[in-house]
Amino acid sequence: MHIDELEPVGETGWKLFFDGAANMKDIGIRAVLISETGHHYLVTAQLRFYCTNNMAEYEACILGLRLAVDIGVEEVLVLGDSDLLVHQIQGEWEIWDLKLIPYRQCLHDLCQLFRLVEFRNIPRIHNEVADALATLALILHHPDKAYVDPLHIQVHDQHAYCNVVEEELDGEPWFHDIKEYIWMGVYPVQATGKKEV
Repeated sequence: MHIDELEPVGETGWKLFFDGAANMKDIGIRAVLISETGHHYLVTAQLRFYCTNNMAEYEACILGLRLAVDIGVEEVLVLGDSDLLVHQIQGEWEIWDLKLIPYRQCLHDLCQLFRLVEFRNIPRIHNEVADALATLALILHHPDKAYVDPLHIQVHDQHAYCNVVEEELDGEPWFHDIKEYIWMGVYPVQATGKKEV
């Protein structure tokens, strides 16, 4: 099956291709968001922290979904060659690697921002568009002359799920209460004995 033959999600037909790779030299992630009219939105990042191949796949998917949120996409078909990620986010496979648990939670939370998100695993050969367009965006001429937006290159110094920590309302850093407890042995006023659900 060719990527153009994939059934669109809902009426919008937005497609998100993602790919992540880790090797001995570096770690790169890339995502290509394609609109129903054929516009390509590309984003890539170099990761400067320890990352396995599976973590890189999650990073790439999160990067692409954040781009979709920023653009205002409401329905998207997410396509990647990571069988593990697709089955884990759909709840079909357990997560045995503890490093992937916060990634799945972050991805799950991002999915709540869409009206409809569908994940599909595709053969690696059909995901070459994510790799080719992200790395060759400036010189690649798409055969149907689709408009290609400029490539945004980012450098991430921390895991994707760390970027969603909200600023404390009291103006103190997130670790302030922990530091106070260690130094003075006093719980914060708002602390409770039970976790509220």
